[in-house]
Amino acid sequence: MDKNNFMVFSGTATRYLAEKICEQLNCPLGNMVMTKFSDGEFAVSYEESIRGRDIFLVQSTFPNSDNLMELLLMMDAAKRASAKSINAVVPYFGWARQDRKDKPRVSIGAKLIADLLSVAGIDRLITMDLHADQIQGFFDVPVDHLYASGVILPYLKNLNLEDLVIASPDVGGSKRASTYAKYLGCPLVLCNKTRARANEVASMQIIGDVKGKNVVIVDDMVDTAGTITKAADIMKEAGAKTVRACASHCVMSGPASERVQKSALEEIVFTDSIPYSHRCAKVKQLSVAEMFAETIRRVLDNESISSQYLI
Repeated sequence: MDKNNFMVFSGTATRYLAEKICEQLNCPLGNMVMTKFSDGEFAVSYEESIRGRDIFLVQSTFPNSDNLMELLLMMDAAKRASAKSINAVVPYFGWARQDRKDKPRVSIGAKLIADLLSVAGIDRLITMDLHADQIQGFFDVPVDHLYASGVILPYLKNLNLEDLVIASPDVGGSKRASTYAKYLGCPLVLCNKTRARANEVASMQIIGDVKGKNVVIVDDMVDTAGTITKAADIMKEAGAKTVRACASHCVMSGPASERVQKSALEEIVFTDSIPYSHRCAKVKQLSVAEMFAETIRRVLDNESISSQYLI
């Protein structure tokens, strides 16, 4: 890896992670300035030459939409400044829940975001735990899809929990939970839920035995925490010894922190793909900076990234 041939820049909201990635790569974080206008519009500019360089832009596209717009402007500016390649490092890919038409007259938001990034000039996407794997097919450029299991599974193993059971909060996440259970060599439990509307669970039933077990609920993201806290409370009522949760992305919007604090959860473990500023004693974040830094290094050296996958 030639340190003179690549540069790493960061959007405003993900600078904390970009700094950690640069520390792992032993390189400086590139100098970029964002100018804000009084009406909310903003502009970005690179304060050093990027001509002929491989550029890595670190920015998660979580709400609000300014984070996505900032990434698009960064990419457009890099293209117009003659960067050799533009690589978007997007630990959390927003709008990924809109991956298909599940009812008439709705948008497919994930495809729209993919098109926006393509028009802006993306050459590669490095992301983690997409809400649906098929979103990779929305892009016509290489997508390096990483998994948070690389940092979450070692943490779970180090807990040395006896009578461990892995649980999925819904049937849709059963594949992920099943993979965790197989790796850890423990049983799998499912929750069957019905929704009254978005972000509101109507009812939930447990499929499997949790009595006297240490349960770990596995999911890809936690938004309002309604599903995961309801699942934890039901499992505790069913006789579970302890209930923990782990998820890749710490969306934690609205009443999520308060719900987690009041729930039966012992703790909830996330990665730092999204910043978390609320105070909740039960929330723990594990850094994915080393994983993303290693992926960037392997991309530059044309090496395989699949050996990073635990599962």
